[in-house]
This record gives sequence, C-alpha cells and structure tokens, in this order.
Amino acid sequence: MKKATNQIMLITYSDSMGRNIKELTEILDTVIKDAIGGVHLLPFFPSSGDRGFAPMTYREVDPAFGGWKDVKRLSERYYLMYDYMINHISAQSEYYKDFLKKKDASAYKDLFIRYKDFWENGEPTEAEVNAIYKRKPRAPYTLAHFADGSEEKVWCTFDEEQIDINVKSETSKKFIRENLEWLAQNGAAIIRLDAFAYATKKAGTSCFFIEPDVWELIGECEEILKPYGTIILPEIHEHYTMQQKIASHGLPVYDFALPMLLLHGIYYGESKYLKHWFEICPRNQYTTLDTHDGIGVVDVRDLLPDEEIEKTREHLYSRGANVKKIYSTAAYNNLDIYQINCTYYSALGDDDDAYLLARAIQFFAPGTPQVYYVGMLAGANDIKLLEETKVGRNINRHYYTKEEVLKEVERPVVKKLLQLMRFRNNHPAFDGEFLLEESLDSELVIRRKNGAHEAVLKANLKSNSFFVSYTENGEMKELSL
Repeated sequence: MKKATNQIMLITYSDSMGRNIKELTEILDTVIKDAIGGVHLLPFFPSSGDRGFAPMTYREVDPAFGGWKDVKRLSERYYLMYDYMINHISAQSEYYKDFLKKKDASAYKDLFIRYKDFWENGEPTEAEVNAIYKRKPRAPYTLAHFADGSEEKVWCTFDEEQIDINVKSETSKKFIRENLEWLAQNGAAIIRLDAFAYATKKAGTSCFFIEPDVWELIGECEEILKPYGTIILPEIHEHYTMQQKIASHGLPVYDFALPMLLLHGIYYGESKYLKHWFEICPRNQYTTLDTHDGIGVVDVRDLLPDEEIEKTREHLYSRGANVKKIYSTAAYNNLDIYQINCTYYSALGDDDDAYLLARAIQFFAPGTPQVYYVGMLAGANDIKLLEETKVGRNINRHYYTKEEVLKEVERPVVKKLLQLMRFRNNHPAFDGEFLLEESLDSELVIRRKNGAHEAVLKANLKSNSFFVSYTENGEMKELSL
C-alpha cells in the first residue's frame, strides 16, 4: 500500500473510467501513468443511494465494481483516499434493519439518534428547529417503522436512505473504530470524513460543527488511525474560516474556495481576490476546481464581496457552456442552493486556453491538487445524462468507456493538461515554498522554490495566457506545451 505524497490525486468513481476498478486501473496504467500519484476512489461499497454515499457496509466492495483484490492492486500503484460517512449509514444496512426488527432489544438501538431521547420533550421546539443548520425545510428526521407496528422519529440529515449515527454512544464508538481500522488495513492512505460537521449534535444549537465536540470526535478518529499512519481529511463546505480553524489543529483541509475565486479572476481579468486568498489560505490543503458535487458558492463568502459572487454566478450561467439555473434546483432533484451544477471546463465556456490557465494556477497554488476525472479529460456538460436522470449533479458525472478515454486523451487540451500534471508531480520545486510575487492586477506570478529547484508561473488573466519556467541542472528552461 502506498502512503500519501504531494502528487496529484485523481477523483473518480469506480465505474466512471471503464466499467469497474479493474478497467480503471488498466486505463490509469496505460494512458494516464505518472500524471497522477493518488486516487480518491469515491465510495465503492454496497450502497442504497446517493451514488455510493449511503453505504450498507464498509466490509465489502460492490460486486459491480470488483472485489478487495482489485482495490489492493490499485493501492499498490497509487496512494488511495476512501470516504467514511461518519454522519450516517444506509437505511438498508443490517444495523438499521435489525433496529427496525427488534427495536429496544436490538444491539444497535443506540447507534441511531432517536427523537424521543434527544429532545427534552421528545420533539424540538420551533426555535430549536430554526436553529438547526439543515438540508431540509423542516426538522431533520424520518419515521422508523418497527416490526411491532409502532413508529418513531430518528434523525435524518440528508436523504431518507442515510440514517444519522449517534456518534456519542458507546455502540457508535465501537462501530466507528471497527470501520476505520478495517479501511486503514485495506489500503486507505487517507480517509475523508464525509459530512463530519453534521455528526456533532446538541439540542438548542445549529447541530453543525459544534465545539468542543467536533474536536473530540476528530481526536478519537486520529487516535484510532495513528498506528496505521492513515491521514484524516475532514470534509466541510462552509465559511473559509472553518477550514482555517481545522488547519490550526494540525489537520489537512480542502480548498473549496479556489474554484469560484479562479472563475471570477478569469472572467474579469483581475487577481486581487485570488492573491489575497493565496496569502492567507492554509498550506496543508488539497486544492480542487471540480468534484463529484457542484462548484461551491458558500465557501467563497467574504473572500469575494457579495456583489462579486452574484456577478460571477450570473456570468457562469450566461457565458458558461450549456448550463442553466434550473439544473441546480428541485426540478433536477437538487435543493443545495450553495453549489452550481456544471463541469469546470464548461463553466469556462469550453475554452481550452482558459481551462489550461485555471489548471496551471491550481497546480502552483499551496497544497496538493485534486483533479476530478471529468476535469482530467476536459469534459463538457453531459446534458444527455442530466435529462435522462433528472439529477442535476449528473451533468458532471459522465460515464467514460475505455474507448472514450483513449479518444479523449488525444485531444490537444487533454494532452497539454496531462503534460502539466506530470510536470507538477515530478519537479522537486513543488515540495518547497510557495512565493507570491508582485504583479499587475491582471497578472499572477507564483514561484515555487525548494533549495536550488525553482518553478515559476507567469499568468495573464485577461489574455488567458501563461508560461512556466523551471530549473533543470542549474539552468532555467521554459515548459513547452
């Protein structure tokens, strides 16, 4: 099993580049090669919903994707990141089914958050409901229908297939320990704590990122994983100060602010907001432009003025390729107003120059880059899949066959992107300092320096042009794309 390195991490589903993990590995080994060092293999467990994020168990690989031997083979070639849904488990899991069957006699009765036990009078007051940071226009619950004919409310933050876990109970602590140990023993170099900020709940609060509970939870996870050398990456979409707070506790974080900041910079040919973020952002972070979800908006609040955020959103819809506001609404099964459903390539109007500029800036930014599989292939919006499924996020979830991948990597924009990725992975300058140099507002100059090794990016946000120079054997050379 490979340990995490400062090399680009690909984000992909098991069946999105080829039909399964075996075909994915073949594609990576033959045409992608050293353009990536790691893979965030999105949930590959048996699941009852949300494209893998409603896991029934962590002990099995969904048979449609392969088996643990296929995951192991991949982990020998690339460092791997797995998702652990610390906030919830599938409604179809053996644990919840046992609870529904046996109720108070179930060994898992304390695994879930029962309204009758959580709230003082068994139900939240209107003020308590209003205080909750929630994803639904009502109190977050679903009805548990027991075999004896009774029913009661249990906490359910997301889809009804995702039943929240009571992380404070001893049953849940044992459950978390066993699952984290299993994942660490089976190839996880990094474990992403999905939706972790929702896992800490306390009556009368927002039930989101509750301190000090959230630090106690993370500390328990760190202690479990310490013997394995497995890294924890907490996942949270919220105000950038939360990422800074997590980083101050010595943990890696996501840079979810970069996507919108970069779109704004390229749309309007100005770099001042981007430069400010580079000056204050955490250094131990994973940068993104695109993910399996949408392009985050809430993450950039106060880094861009409200009017600039709105202007950027409107620009995206008016000049992005084949993207409409309706795709990010309930009409396409999406109630998350804080994200825009669109591929990053199409957000930039399917413009090769603008897209390569955005990736070059990402690769020089502080942190380790992540590249989503659609983004690695400079994929445009998949309107066909979107309309077939009426799921907004599917606009950015195209299923590539092996044959399609072989065709896409021959496109000039993809060839240049893979060349940039290989440069980012292999030049030693990126293991050193990040230096932001003085430049015009329409320009961005970044120097990465590690001893005698240097790499310099000079970017013009108005002309969508850039060039990269670097040291080789003591001489400065220019990267030819």
